[in-house]
Amino acid sequence: MSPESDTPASEADASRSRTVRATVITTSLLVAIIAFQLFVTMSDGSELMHQLYRRFYYAPILYAAFVFGRRGGTLAALAASVPFLAYVGFDVGRSAVALDVDGWLEVPMYFVVGILFGTLRDLEERKTSDLRQVSARLEEAYRKLEERAIQLINIQDYTQSILRSITSGVLTVGPDGSITTVNPAAERLLGMSEYEMVPRPISALFHDDGGIEADVGKVLSGRIPLAMREVTILTASDREVHVQASTSRMRAVGGRILGAVVTLEDVSEIKALTEQLIRADRLAAMGELTAGVAHEVRNPLGVIRASVQLLEDAQCDPDRIAESADVIKQEIDRLDKVIKALLDFGRPSKPTMMRTSPTEVLQDVILFTGRFARQSDVAIEERFPDDLPEVLADPDQLKQVLLNLITNAVQAMDEADGGTITLSARVEGDFVAMSVSDSGPGIPAEEMSKVFDPFYSTRDAGTGLGLTIVHRIVDEHGGHIEVESGPEGATFTVVIPVAVDNELTEGAR
Repeated sequence: MSPESDTPASEADASRSRTVRATVITTSLLVAIIAFQLFVTMSDGSELMHQLYRRFYYAPILYAAFVFGRRGGTLAALAASVPFLAYVGFDVGRSAVALDVDGWLEVPMYFVVGILFGTLRDLEERKTSDLRQVSARLEEAYRKLEERAIQLINIQDYTQSILRSITSGVLTVGPDGSITTVNPAAERLLGMSEYEMVPRPISALFHDDGGIEADVGKVLSGRIPLAMREVTILTASDREVHVQASTSRMRAVGGRILGAVVTLEDVSEIKALTEQLIRADRLAAMGELTAGVAHEVRNPLGVIRASVQLLEDAQCDPDRIAESADVIKQEIDRLDKVIKALLDFGRPSKPTMMRTSPTEVLQDVILFTGRFARQSDVAIEERFPDDLPEVLADPDQLKQVLLNLITNAVQAMDEADGGTITLSARVEGDFVAMSVSDSGPGIPAEEMSKVFDPFYSTRDAGTGLGLTIVHRIVDEHGGHIEVESGPEGATFTVVIPVAVDNELTEGAR
């Protein structure tokens, strides 16, 4: 069939052609029957022939009903009834009564046959049309289903290509905890093929999984949606690998848990490089510490040496001997201070963690430092509420942190002929932030990065370990310390986590 025959115009032309042909055939049959009947009548045929030709009228009626349905059958019956009734009226000379009764009975039969057969044809045509529509819908549904299947196959191929290209190992786990799929990266990482892993339980892949199986169990049971951990695993092939493991829930569209997805990223090289950087950083810090200790010890020793030489040259002069002895004692005290600070820094006492009120700590610090600040013409202002939430901290070490910060601020402003220190606190989410702000000269921008370095101090009498110890204490409390500085002074902010409801007094960590 040519493409043109599928167009609506060509279909209409074909339907019109079939209608004309069927009309011509029906008309020709009627004309032929009328002609034969007239011929028989003119030749004075037998009654049997008349009865036979009367039955011929059913042929065009049935044909018209078959082609055009009930309407066609009705019209054909009407068209057959007209010549037939004319024939009955013409033939009244022979058995007129019988003929008239037969004629009137024959006409209704024409209509009954035409209407009944046409109705059956219409019902069949309607069913055929419905079947065609259903068939068309089924074909359309099949076509869409086929397209969807092709799309799903393409998506599956695309997904498989992504999984094959990912450098991290990806394993999917079914609801029963068994492996369902594995990507090539996971095969390389675990030293096993997919055939060896599927459908074994995930515990069979490791001699030591570092807690991955427990994470999978929690995710599959719905207790947690996601678990992440950095662990060292020992595979079934006795290979030790440091991995970043991530376990997440895999759900269907309706929300049903289908399983879990385990992602394993080999971070062994990153860990090795990190350890090298930490080692190098420690060595650099040790070098700076050694240089600082040498500098802090060398100066007093030099002064002591010079004082001893003065004693040797004093020739029993009491004043010179007393003066040199005072200098020696001062420098020895200075050395003792440096050594004590080094011991505090090198062997810090572990904090005794307990639920602590920041408000009480701040009030105690103000009480301890008030007199010292007033002697330097420095005023301390309070800006904190009375209902600060409790924090989990060692109260003595927390006071040590704030005392050190206030002492540094007082000494910085003492050089600038006094000023004001503002001690404030506020809640920031799950943390309490305590700030010490001064109105001193501030910290130069080029020195901001050094304030927490060991032995860094802007005062000659300072050891340079105070802020380093402060930083360490804050770190051990799970918090952090921030510093800001400008023309109007410096601000140190200590941030400590709030104690949660189920946290009770704990021992040293």
